[in-house]
Amino acid sequence: MNDLASQPSTAAPSRHVAFDWGGVYTVGTFDGRSTARLAERLGLPVQAVRDSYFRHVRQLEVGAWTLPQFWEVLAQESGAAAADPAFTYPDFETLYLGSIHRNEPMYALLARLPQEVRVGLLSNNYPVVSDHLRQDPAFSRLHNPVFSNEIGVKKPDPASFQALEDAMGVPAAQVAFVDDVQENIDAAGRAGFHGLLYDHTRHEDFERRLADWLGQPV
Repeated sequence: MNDLASQPSTAAPSRHVAFDWGGVYTVGTFDGRSTARLAERLGLPVQAVRDSYFRHVRQLEVGAWTLPQFWEVLAQESGAAAADPAFTYPDFETLYLGSIHRNEPMYALLARLPQEVRVGLLSNNYPVVSDHLRQDPAFSRLHNPVFSNEIGVKKPDPASFQALEDAMGVPAAQVAFVDDVQENIDAAGRAGFHGLLYDHTRHEDFERRLADWLGQPV
């Protein structure tokens, strides 16, 4: 008799998924929404706010600055400090975190993904915001989320995708990476991941493509 236990397994490798955050778990970009809300709150030209914000936001994304440091520079350069001296860092942090506009269909999908599917996250993110996300009960489903501000490097740098593979604990070839930016999808592909470009206006189509990749309904 053949000893079946000694035979090589013919089962297909398990498949898993990792997501970006902004533009995937949010509707629109967090940066665009937060700068628009800040400009409206303080009566400032939105372009003045965005010019300063985008000039320095990389310092947040790679963890070089704290959020209070970022606010100090933004407030001076954009005119926020002069517009309302009573609007201080705690007010900014509240407004900043309040600028998250959740993409509810994606949260619903996360909640029903099969338990055998490992779910990761790789996000170009910011101090305080990343802590806020870790505290979200919905994200307890995530396996070792990776935030750029904690590893000191952001997508599409290959090192960020190496960090994701290490965090997932399975080969990149077994993981679909979901992002709303083609440049990041291309970088994920070069790193060995299966890229899935996401558009929140075509969520049902995305669910079909993800189910095809996983080989099971979602």
